[in-house]
Amino acid sequence: MAKHILVVDDDADIRQAAEMVLTSAGYRVSFAASAEEAMQKLQAAGADLVLLDVMMETDTAGFHLSYDIRKDPKFKGTPIIMLTSIEDRLGEKIEPGKSGDYLPVDAFLRKPIDAPSLKAKVAELLAARK
Repeated sequence: MAKHILVVDDDADIRQAAEMVLTSAGYRVSFAASAEEAMQKLQAAGADLVLLDVMMETDTAGFHLSYDIRKDPKFKGTPIIMLTSIEDRLGEKIEPGKSGDYLPVDAFLRKPIDAPSLKAKVAELLAARK
């Protein structure tokens, strides 16, 4: 059975690009356009991995959602990839190796989507989860 990826982003173009990349790699993809919708979908169907934007209904919605996912015992071990352009838009520097508990995600990727990088990181995180 194909691994299920939940793509959380308020930008329809990003959701469509992620769908093309991930389905071409054999993954099953579902979508949420907000943090609230994402938690509802996780509670209803779960996910093997979450691909998460930062800036949605608020500039920090993705950060808050990552905390909520990590606090829920059912999803605590679910890999989270943060896909963001926050550095370009706000000048905020994100340093994955130094984030610690501050940003409880497994990886950061920059927008726009780079298909080979996204496929490689998803495969790596899902393989580590077995």
